[in-house]
Amino acid sequence: MKKKQLKYDQAYMRMAFEWAKLSHCDRKKVGALIVKDRMIISDGFNGTPTGFENCCEEEGATKWYVLHAEANAILKVASSTQSCKNSTLYITLSPCKECSKLIHQSGIKRVVYANAYKDTSGIDFLEKAGVEITYLNN
Repeated sequence: MKKKQLKYDQAYMRMAFEWAKLSHCDRKKVGALIVKDRMIISDGFNGTPTGFENCCEEEGATKWYVLHAEANAILKVASSTQSCKNSTLYITLSPCKECSKLIHQSGIKRVVYANAYKDTSGIDFLEKAGVEITYLNN
């Protein structure tokens, strides 16, 4: 990996970790940034949909309607004039299989993640789809 790219990757990942701190989830706080042409075009963290209470868990389990950080970031782009086409997703936790479909369909071409999710099928799917995957061990 080029030294300059690694420097940017590390900086954007630090920002994704800062964004994760905004999550109201107790079990896991995840942050995401979508970057295109060195501009942050979207951000997201895991949490409940707009208009719902901020509590993400009930009796130790995550509520079914909690949105993942990358889904929130992709949905923000969908309601803007921007496009995810050929962008990079920086995420503090590798995507699940459901979010990996959204990532691929949105046109994101590169995913940089810091921690591995327990189920690696999302990463496996993205690799099969031709999305460049980078594990960034901070």
